[in-house]
Amino acid sequence: MARIEELDNIATLGDQMETDEGPIVLINLFTVDANDEEALLSAWTHDANFMKSQPGYISTQLHKGIANSSTFVNYAVWQDVKSFRDAFTNPEFQRRIADYPESAVTRPHLLRKLSVDNHCVA
Repeated sequence: MARIEELDNIATLGDQMETDEGPIVLINLFTVDANDEEALLSAWTHDANFMKSQPGYISTQLHKGIANSSTFVNYAVWQDVKSFRDAFTNPEFQRRIADYPESAVTRPHLLRKLSVDNHCVA
């Protein structure tokens, strides 16, 4: 089972899931022992298939650090916080967390797009 840690101790995932915003992006930073990478990928794929079937899900992309890194980042787009919260707290999804290897640490955090002149469009 993966250990869940906060990416930001000021605004916890629990705090964020109480808000009403959208659209949002989930950034989930995973670290895992190198010999558990296949188990992590298997568990993540199983979860991604579940999330893909949930209302409000838009897309996801998993990234892996280079140069033999055992760090992964999941970038998932959701219609709104409520959709993510409903999927994340679904008992089926909560049962799936046990499928992650014990060495896995996950740090989920919700974000919104920003507009920055000449660089980013909200």
